[in-house]
Amino acid sequence: MDEKYQAVLDVVKADIERVNKNLEIETELNPALAKEIEEFLQAPSKRIRSLFSILYMRASKMYLLPVHYELFAAVELIHNASLIHDDVIDESKLRRNKKTLNDTFDNRLAVISGDYLLGAALKKLVKIASLKVIDIFADALKTMCKGEVCQYFNRFKKTDIETYIEKSTQKTASLFVSTLHAAIVLADGGFDEKSREFAETFGLAFQIRDDLLNVIDKDKSKSASDVDEGIYTAPLILSDNLPDGIEKTRDLLNNYVNCAKHCISDLEDSVYKTALYELLELLNDV
Repeated sequence: MDEKYQAVLDVVKADIERVNKNLEIETELNPALAKEIEEFLQAPSKRIRSLFSILYMRASKMYLLPVHYELFAAVELIHNASLIHDDVIDESKLRRNKKTLNDTFDNRLAVISGDYLLGAALKKLVKIASLKVIDIFADALKTMCKGEVCQYFNRFKKTDIETYIEKSTQKTASLFVSTLHAAIVLADGGFDEKSREFAETFGLAFQIRDDLLNVIDKDKSKSASDVDEGIYTAPLILSDNLPDGIEKTRDLLNNYVNCAKHCISDLEDSVYKTALYELLELLNDV
């Protein structure tokens, strides 16, 4: 997938480079911790939340302004902060083939580091000077936490698929929705129901794919730890027979990918619309 993904990324390479440039934040911390955080932020990452928003805006012929790159950098900081906090919650030792902050130091310092990134994200959102955008992300953070709380209280329970989708919408898809919503607001565009549905179904497809890969890929340890922690994902919810659950999850993923495609079908043909379709096909390639 990497080469194909890179081809999609290259369609808006200059935009992504500007996002990465805006991720260079001042880490006025202990040098050892600052080095770890900087390396964590600059580690190879798909920047998928920024990518799908930029492609959608360009496909919709909306202008990207300097504040958009601050916005996307803030989103990446929020996402990375959530990863650090997730590693603490999951007691993970590896992230992106590197030791996690909680394993390098301890849980306390990792939690504070995640909070530090949230503070850096807030500074960028304040710099944008839009109360609407700040409100959007305040709601997003609350929603993401609600999803995490829902997952905690459903540990060791095999919930129904509706509960799984609601939790995934809160934990994952909400940040995709908020990113696109805020970007369109800054472009003085209209964030309508179709835009929301596109962002939400894209985010859900992304999460379902991740959960599917965690079960299929035997080299990954997260699927085992999810089960040990009592976290049931779609392949385990949809069937007691794992191969059958995997196939049913592929069908579920395909449904969300097709729904997202339908949401952008009315956009005028362009290299950006084609790249969005290709990105959705990559999500479906499991």
